[in-house]
Amino acid sequence: MQQGLRVRALVRDPLLAKTLLAQDVALVEGDLQNPEALQQLVADSSAVVHCAGAVRGGSQQDFDKVNVAGTAALLAAIESQAANTRLLLLSSLAAREPQLSWYAHSKRDAETLLQESAELDWVIVRPPAVYGPGDKEMLPVFQTMARGLATVPGTAEARISLIHVDDLSIAIIACLQSGRAIHHTLSLCDGKPGGYDWHELAVIVGSIWGRRVRIWRVPAWLLNLVARCNLRLARITGSAPMLTPAKLRELRHSDWVVDNKAIGEVTGWSPTIDLRKGLAALRNSAL
Repeated sequence: MQQGLRVRALVRDPLLAKTLLAQDVALVEGDLQNPEALQQLVADSSAVVHCAGAVRGGSQQDFDKVNVAGTAALLAAIESQAANTRLLLLSSLAAREPQLSWYAHSKRDAETLLQESAELDWVIVRPPAVYGPGDKEMLPVFQTMARGLATVPGTAEARISLIHVDDLSIAIIACLQSGRAIHHTLSLCDGKPGGYDWHELAVIVGSIWGRRVRIWRVPAWLLNLVARCNLRLARITGSAPMLTPAKLRELRHSDWVVDNKAIGEVTGWSPTIDLRKGLAALRNSAL
């Protein structure tokens, strides 16, 4: 909005989207299974950012019906329009390793739908772990570390890249505005070469909160037991679990590191918020 862009958002419940209304975002009520809502969403749009997705589920089908079928429905709505609309798919770095989890597989399949569309003006963005205000994935990790304990699901030497949500938002706009970004799959991060291992994360969090952060590698048998129980319970109750055996394979992967070379070359974007700066802001906002 600050760049003069008029924004329209697809929302399932307008009552839960009051913050968007306060920013003059036009709301379209519906979801990815509603063709009429999707048509209204994309009508006369110069660009569509597809960031909806399922991150919880107890089967491959749970993820595919949103991440794959939902993407296909959005593609159909865009392709029915006469305008040349650019579609930016906010995918995930997990798509780099589709064999690891149901989620990763579904994100790769969603990417393939775009890549097989020769006429579509598309760009795919694969962020690593995203953190910042409103985050529900990394925020609990940092909250626990801020209390002095880093719970590690695999090896403490595993390395990950990170990105602050504000930097990611600016990168998305850069991809939409760059003519050179068309038909590219782009990863990005906060610029830390080689990413972070758990030891480095503990040191940084400890320096921000002024306390020692101990690393505890959670016993594999315990996580395996919890994941299996979650999956069995989900199949009985119909709930959508987060921690499953498939998700554990993703969490235990030792290399989730990327750089900004490709995205920098085609858009000129570069990050401005390193981890210390981002965590300091979260601390000041009472993380």
